[in-house]
Amino acid sequence: MPKVDIPGVVAHLRSSFDCYRTRDIAWRREQLRRLKRMVLEREADIFAALKEDLGKSTFESWVTETGFVISNIDYAIKRLRAWMKPEKVTTPLINQPGSSAVHREPLGVVLIIGAWNYPFQLVMSPLVGAIAAGNCVIVKPSEVSVNTSAVVAKGICDYLDPEGIRVIEGGVPETTALLKESFDHIFYTGGHNVGRIVMEAAAKHLTPVTLELGGKNPCIVDCNVNQAVAARRIVWGKFLNAGQTCVAPDYVLVHEKVETEFLDRMKSTVQQFYRANPKNSPDYPRIINQKHFNRLAALLDCGEVVTGGETDSSERYIAPTILRDVPVHSPVMDDEIFGPILPVLTVSHVDEAVSFINARPKPLALYIFSQDKRLQQRVLQRISSGGVCVNDVVVHVAVPELPFGGVGPSGMGAYHGRASFETFSHRKSVLSKSTRMDLPVRYPPYSESKLKWIKRLA
Repeated sequence: MPKVDIPGVVAHLRSSFDCYRTRDIAWRREQLRRLKRMVLEREADIFAALKEDLGKSTFESWVTETGFVISNIDYAIKRLRAWMKPEKVTTPLINQPGSSAVHREPLGVVLIIGAWNYPFQLVMSPLVGAIAAGNCVIVKPSEVSVNTSAVVAKGICDYLDPEGIRVIEGGVPETTALLKESFDHIFYTGGHNVGRIVMEAAAKHLTPVTLELGGKNPCIVDCNVNQAVAARRIVWGKFLNAGQTCVAPDYVLVHEKVETEFLDRMKSTVQQFYRANPKNSPDYPRIINQKHFNRLAALLDCGEVVTGGETDSSERYIAPTILRDVPVHSPVMDDEIFGPILPVLTVSHVDEAVSFINARPKPLALYIFSQDKRLQQRVLQRISSGGVCVNDVVVHVAVPELPFGGVGPSGMGAYHGRASFETFSHRKSVLSKSTRMDLPVRYPPYSESKLKWIKRLA
């Protein structure tokens, strides 16, 4: 890979931004339309890259990658003019005659660092927000998903304005060099360790960050629940992308009264989805690389295998696996699994589940399966998480009106829909005053009577 002059690229984009190139609505809309055209015209290449990197089926690639991005683009184009319009707010009496408004302005030159698990969607979705807000952008795809990185780089170079949007491929050296530069915002999706590095580097320039990290997402299953539907939805959400999903259920806390029946339902659901041998299913992906395969394979002995447990190192294949009788302090319960292994633990009451979850770092997502409205509300009020799905998993990320992001260790900041536009915008406060009237009460010399008037006006 040829060496890139990273400081030069950043300086060039800074010059473009200073010339107001990206701020006009026509430029923003045109780039979004070009981005959509790129996704549609290069979709076969994108699918082939995702198949090579992660073993994804065309169906899963469309639902979670290209279709998701197209929906984001259409949503932004339709609403962009309204988002850009100044937002009028109330002006107090003391500042009359006058008017107040919040103006959204682009931040400047921003950096987007993507992740390997959804290597197309997780760079393109924030890119939609950055373009819509009028920024110059550097996109850094994940080097781990090497084939998708190449497709992303070529697509952006072929379709988008290089004066406003650039791609830099590479690994740790390139990312390190990028983080030495001064940006107006850094958007990072990935793991906690690199997230800390990004935040530390950003702090040196006082650069704001959005960190989309993750965590151990709990899934509570009450005894008062439609077990068939709950089993299907949990199995689907967990083994989507072979479990390599930041919002996948990481473990299940099931009511002890229904544990055996619910485990049987999940086991039969796995067989319905992927047949007797998931290794031969065209719908079941693979682990991204050998390093992660080895890490996940070491977790398979952390409990009794209900279904799955098979591995094939040559294909980076780990069967969809459900574990029971998992010790609370076993390795599989320590960190985010990020793979196709689902530990199932029992609780005797919802309060036990709440205490268990609250004793751990705040998760990115929380899932509750129950028909009991009071129980749902009790869980919602007592557990802090980035987002929540009641009686489903994962699909809350597909609601553009809902900001998506973490809280505490699971991340900071949010995006999707308007939240993406806001993330890459500065909310500038503007007060416009008339000079026709200028009350002397605000000016020295001060007096008791002036103070009384000020108090009344305020």
